[in-house]
Amino acid sequence: MEQFLGISLLGFVIVTFVLFGFCSFMTGQALANGWQKPLKIIPYGALLACGDRFIGYALAGGDLTSVTGFLAAWLVLGLICYAAYRLTLARKMVNQYPWLYQLSGPFSYKSKA
Repeated sequence: MEQFLGISLLGFVIVTFVLFGFCSFMTGQALANGWQKPLKIIPYGALLACGDRFIGYALAGGDLTSVTGFLAAWLVLGLICYAAYRLTLARKMVNQYPWLYQLSGPFSYKSKA
């Protein structure tokens, strides 16, 4: 697993999920609050994954040039960002247009009509 991630599993969890997971969640919220398109998650996720790889290299002694580690971090951070985006967008649509929409789950809304 360490060869695949380029860092120990504990280091990957701490750096990717704890440190950069929070940053990714806040990025998703910012995109939804600014009414941005969800496709912007892709480049922002890549930038966050670059930062994740560097911090993993600098603090945990991971491999900076691990392509599979970068892709794994990009996937995890992108999913966290997308979940935060959908969560925020659904809540925002229901709060801003309560006569039109109601929540149909934590990540979605539906029309009242």
